[in-house]
Amino acid sequence: MATNTRYLGLIDRYRSRLPVKDGCRIISLCEGDTPLIQLHNIPRNRGLDVEIYVKFDGLNPTGSFKDRGMTMAVTQAVSDGSQAVICASTGNTSAAAAAYAARAGIRAFVLIPEGKIAYGKLAQAMMLNATVLQIRGNFDDGMSLVKEVASETPVTIVNSINPYRLQGQKTAAFEIVDALGDAPDYHCLPVGNAGNISAYWMGYSEYFDDSTASHRPVMAGYQAAGAAPFIAGHPIDNPDTVATAIRIGNPQSWDKAKAAEKESGGWFDAISDEEILATQRMLAGEEGIFAEPASATSVAGAIRDIKSGRIPSGSRIVCTLTGNGLKDPDIAIEQCGKPQIVDATLGAVESAIASAF
Repeated sequence: MATNTRYLGLIDRYRSRLPVKDGCRIISLCEGDTPLIQLHNIPRNRGLDVEIYVKFDGLNPTGSFKDRGMTMAVTQAVSDGSQAVICASTGNTSAAAAAYAARAGIRAFVLIPEGKIAYGKLAQAMMLNATVLQIRGNFDDGMSLVKEVASETPVTIVNSINPYRLQGQKTAAFEIVDALGDAPDYHCLPVGNAGNISAYWMGYSEYFDDSTASHRPVMAGYQAAGAAPFIAGHPIDNPDTVATAIRIGNPQSWDKAKAAEKESGGWFDAISDEEILATQRMLAGEEGIFAEPASATSVAGAIRDIKSGRIPSGSRIVCTLTGNGLKDPDIAIEQCGKPQIVDATLGAVESAIASAF
């Protein structure tokens, strides 16, 4: 009889490295274990002498890396007896909070910016039975409100200010080292609320401290130019970018992210919306990987810094792709235009195919 080796989620796999109480109920959707995909066509087509991988966390259960942190945050909330969770969100956190709350059998309340959320993410939160409140304000306004509500109401905040979120998210670094046999030389990430770069650095540091990895990577964080508080050196009041997942002007993990930058010898930089969208299409068209716009920020930054020599030839690089392209189908369709319409005849179809070559 075959041995049962069914994957049960990241808490089950990395339990010894996570702050999980014995006997507590684990709230999991079998998140984690996402693919680390080596890019072949993009570097070859541009003459880039590097080894570059993408960690595609858009293949988590709700389509983003937020599931890694949410399994830990909601597991702890349930262990503490909480009956509800709350978050502010640009979309991905709301979907993850709603899913894991539904799995746990508790309520989820999410505050999202009115008119500033991709429909794919809004649909998730609504279908997953969250109470969705659209506020006339941005993510940062929502975050302030969530903190006030939690101070007066018995709900658990599951944004990245919740320390259990980062504990779950650090497992992506473990998976990368486990897959490659060591840490990469450089790790490039999109940066919005800055929890993920902080969590990755935590994970790499833990593996380095116990000699599972021989070194820690240089951490490079990339923000959308219209929402780049780390580049400005201060919060941005009205962030604006097509990359809705990182449309955040006042990152909640500011100090941790700056520490990761400094300790790793890394940097932050800004990427224009035009570069972000071009790279999203590049990933899809040349590598078959459909990621949401914010995800493409990491690859756009990496390519720019490889070309400039900031990331030297021969380097091994990992770029995090934080969310699935299906999160924001409207932006994808706007870039590509309407499908070609032809008559339902063999000749018309053959003519259209021939014209494509």
